[in-house]
Amino acid sequence: MLKDFKPVLSILLRFIIIYLVLLLGYQFYLNNYKESGLDPFSKMVAEQVSSIQNALHYPTQLYNDVAKEQVWFYVKKVYVTRMVEGCNAISVMILFVSFVFAFYKGFKTFIYAFIGLLILYVINVLRIVGINLLVSDYKEYERMAHDFLFPAIIYGTVVILWLVWIKFFALKK
Repeated sequence: MLKDFKPVLSILLRFIIIYLVLLLGYQFYLNNYKESGLDPFSKMVAEQVSSIQNALHYPTQLYNDVAKEQVWFYVKKVYVTRMVEGCNAISVMILFVSFVFAFYKGFKTFIYAFIGLLILYVINVLRIVGINLLVSDYKEYERMAHDFLFPAIIYGTVVILWLVWIKFFALKK
C-alpha cells in the first residue's frame, strides 16, 4: 500500500527538505545583518523602487532606519510607506523554488527556476512601486492595497508559475 504513495511522498519530502534548507540559509543570511539595519538585498530592492518612482516623476527619498531594520519611502516629501525584510519577497521565492525543485526534471528545472525568480523579482519591485504610488495619491486605499490587492498579485504570480511548471514541464511526457 505504501508503494502506491511513494511518488507523492517523495515529492513532499523533497519539497520539505529544500524548503527547510533554503529557509535556514536565508535566516543565516539575515542574522549576519542584524546590527546594520535592513539586509543588503532588501536595500537593493528599495533603491530600485526609488529609481523607478523617480523616473515616473514621483520624487522619492529613502530613509534607512537602522534601529528598526526598515527603510522609509518619502514620496513628494511625504512619508507614504516603509519597507521591512518581508517586503523583499525572498520567502515567496523560497516557496516557489522549493515547489519547482520538488518536481525536479533535470537541467530545465534550473532554467525555469531562474526565469521564475526573475519574474517574481520584477513583479515584486513593481508591486512595491504600485503600493507607494497608490498610497501617495490615495491614502484611503492603503490597507486594502497592502493587505489584499498586492499580496494577491505576488502570490497569484507564484501560482501561475507553478501551474505552468506542472502543466508544461514537470508532468509532460
